[in-house]
Amino acid sequence: MKWLNTKYKDGTVSLALLILRVVAGSAMAINHGYKKLTGFSEMAAKGFADPFHIGVKASLGMTVFAEFFCAVFVVLGLLTRLAVIPLMIAMCVALFVAHSGDFFGKGELAGVFLAVFLVLLLVGPGKYSLDKTIGK
Repeated sequence: MKWLNTKYKDGTVSLALLILRVVAGSAMAINHGYKKLTGFSEMAAKGFADPFHIGVKASLGMTVFAEFFCAVFVVLGLLTRLAVIPLMIAMCVALFVAHSGDFFGKGELAGVFLAVFLVLLLVGPGKYSLDKTIGK
């Protein structure tokens, strides 16, 4: 039963990590980060969540940093393991604060993003990344 073989070639795993990075990072940057970046003033005026009590603008600014800029770094595979840390913090806040830990309801997307970013933290970006290119 060759189809049960669990040995993967490095290229296959790296291609899977590339797809994971590009899809998750792009979805985060475009659907969440860019909207917050371009609508910063309106969102701050409406009273964006401030779970760390540092001010609405500071909380929104850190969320924009994570959801847009760090997500772009993830897509590029640049400083990937560092870039996913703010994203994981943002997804924990979204899941456990904004959605009250409702993983199988309204917090499902935040939970899925959290899992993806955790995988990237543990495994790294793969060989098709700027991290690997710069590291040579």
